[in-house]
Parts: sequence; C-alpha cells; structure tokens
Amino acid sequence: MLHRTITALFTFLLYVPLINAQEPLNGNAVTTVQTLTLQDCIDFAMKNQPAVNQAYIDKAIAHDNQAIAIGSWLPQVVGNANYVHYLQLPTSFLRTNGTLTPVKTGVNYTSLPQLTVNQNLFNNDALLAGRIAKLYMSAADENINTTKVNLVVDVSKAFYDVLLSTERINVYKEDTARLIKNQKDAYYRYQSGIADKVDYKQATISLNNALSQLKTANEQLAGKYAYLKQLLGAPAEQAIAVRFDTAQMLQNIYTDTLEALHIEKRPEYRTLEIMKDIQHQTTRYYRLGVVPSVSAFYNYNYQFQSNSNADLYSAAYPNSLLGVQLSVPIFSGLKRHNNVHKAQLQEDRVDWDEINLKLNINTQYQQALAGYKSNLYALRAQAENEAMAREVYNVVKLQYSEGIKAYLDVIIAESDLQTSEINYLNALFQVLESKLEFEKAKGDIAVP
Repeated sequence: MLHRTITALFTFLLYVPLINAQEPLNGNAVTTVQTLTLQDCIDFAMKNQPAVNQAYIDKAIAHDNQAIAIGSWLPQVVGNANYVHYLQLPTSFLRTNGTLTPVKTGVNYTSLPQLTVNQNLFNNDALLAGRIAKLYMSAADENINTTKVNLVVDVSKAFYDVLLSTERINVYKEDTARLIKNQKDAYYRYQSGIADKVDYKQATISLNNALSQLKTANEQLAGKYAYLKQLLGAPAEQAIAVRFDTAQMLQNIYTDTLEALHIEKRPEYRTLEIMKDIQHQTTRYYRLGVVPSVSAFYNYNYQFQSNSNADLYSAAYPNSLLGVQLSVPIFSGLKRHNNVHKAQLQEDRVDWDEINLKLNINTQYQQALAGYKSNLYALRAQAENEAMAREVYNVVKLQYSEGIKAYLDVIIAESDLQTSEINYLNALFQVLESKLEFEKAKGDIAVP
C-alpha cells in the first residue's frame, strides 16, 4: 500500500510543470503556453522591457532639447498689449522766462499693442546649449546601448537559470523513477525472504527524499519563470515555457579567449568620453564669459491715446524702431573666475573617472576570463564524473541484484549519480554565465 501511494504521488508531480505552465488568464479559462527560444526572449524584451523603452524616451527628450537649443538662434517674436487709465496725469515742468512751471501732460487713456522681434547675433549661452545638445544626443544613444547590453545579459542568465532548473527537475524525475523501481525490488525481496526489512525501509527513505527534492524544484521553477517574465516585460498572467537545443547550447559555450581587450568597445567608456567633452564645453563657456553678447531688435508700437475712453481706439499713433544691442560683462564679483576654476576641477575629476573606469574594466576582463576558463575546465571534469557515476551505479545495481553488494552500496551509488548529474548541470550554467560576463567585459555583446 505504501509504495502504491508514493507511486501515485510521483505520477502527480510529473504533471506539476505542465500545470504551472498553463496558468489561467482568469478564473475560467486557461491560456495557451507561449514557447520561447533565447532569441525570442531577447527580441520580446527589447520591445516590452520598461528600461529599454525609457531609454528611447530619454533619447527623444534629448532630441527635443537639441531642437530647443537650435531655436535660440531663430528670431524670437513677442507680442504685448496694455490698457492704461491715468487716475492722475503725470506732471512735467516747463521753463518759461526762467521760471519752472508744473504742467499736466499726457491723456487719460492709452492702449499700446506692441510687436517685438529679437535676433541673437552672438550669445555665449546659446552657443553652449547648441554644442552640448548634440553631445547629449550621443550620450542618449550610448545609454540605449548600455541598457540593451545589460538586458541581453540578464535575460540570457534568467533563461539559462530556467533551463537549468527544468533540467534539474528532469534529473530528479529520473532519480525518483530509479528509486521507485529500487523500492519495489527491495519490497519484493523482503516479501520473498531474500532480504530483511531494512533494505525496504532504506529504499523508502531515499524515495521520500527524492520526492521532496522534486517538489521543491517544481516550486522554485515557478519563481524563476516569474523573474524571466519580469525581465521580458511580459504580463504576469502570460504563460511561457523555454525551448533550447541542447546540442546548440553545448556549442555556444566556447568563445575566443585570445582576443585583446579593446576598451573603446564598451558603451560605458564611450559615454564617459562624451561626458568629458560636455565638461570641456562647459569650461570653455565660462572662459568666454567676458565676450559681449550681440543681438538685433525691432519694435513696432501701434499706440492709441485719448482723453475719452469711448474714443480711445478711434485714432492710432504708430511708431517703430530698429537697432542693435551690445551687452558687455565688466565685473561679476569674481563669479566668472570661480566658475572657470570649478569647471577645470570638474574636468580633472572626469579624467580620474576615466582612469578608474579603465582599471575597473580591465579587472572585469581578467576576472571574467579566469572565471570562464576555470568553469570550462570544471564542466569537462563534471561530464567525466557523470559518465563514471552512471557506470558505477549500473554495476552496483547489478551486483545488488545478484546478492553481491548490500543495498547501502546502491544508495551511495545512486546519491553519487544524482550529485554528479546536478553538478554537471550547475557547471554548464556557470560556463554559460561566465561566457556572458566575459563577452560583456570585452564589449562583444551583440544588441539589436
């Protein structure tokens, strides 16, 4: 009765991944599972991941800022109008025969529609805005590249993690199937009097442990799928499953470890170079703070005046003027000098940022290279261990069936086989992950 109950439980667990994959969109219907390859996941994430879409919005904002900066060099046209009622007319003094006489001047009502046109001919602020707007556009492009590179790496790792967990479940299923058979054999040997009850109980203990591992792995897989969907930008109710060619996966573990590091391929480095240029333009702007600003202007005034509000707009007295304005900064309380000094210090700081980034990138490269090489060696060793462990288990199992070995030897061989299979899968995942880190360190991650 005991082994029948365990067998029924095992049969139920075999269907847990299928049940989890078909989560309902609502309480009544079951959605179709969308099966995705790694490239499908990356393509989906590039369209739906919020971080990527935000990076594109940032680029659009930078484009608008560039248009705003260019607009500073176009004519600036302003229309104004006012209406004034003098409660008391202003007083002027007229000199008559050497005597100053106060006289009320003006009219009680005035209205002045006005058109003003201003054109920058040279302006230091507008020059700086135009220069750095283009640089911020380039920085936005590099930000998109950086976001995409990080997304490709994160999605690939999450994909491999789901794949590893799925394969680990398959190992546990295979292990559980073996243990079910071993338990049955031990039970029948106990019933026939060939072995005592200890073998049967040991087999049951091993089977219970295997079923617990299988259940835990299935529950953890749901969480890994949730994280993958988060990276993809997929809705929580969307059911997905991963698909991968194992032979292709094994081919993808290799990369060129002899290629020299080219730091300029890293988007972070290119972004820092743009920031250096922006800071240089800022320093130049403060240095040119003594240069005059020149602008041309034109004013057209269509003035209405009358002592009667009812007759205010019956007659107009237009006037217009055209001129050039020169603004020369003479003394700003040493503000320009201090701004120049501050900007130079900020340039020096960015130079140190560049040195620090180069050191960090070189460290990342060396660590990623060492990790990739060591993990690749470990994968080969674990593959050999798995093959030997499977061979040992088959021999020990046969010897136990012939009465040569004790059941304890079967348990040890089974445990070694399961451990070697899990270790191989872990080593494979570590190789794939370290390969991604190595290619990221080299700047070789291809993004759409």
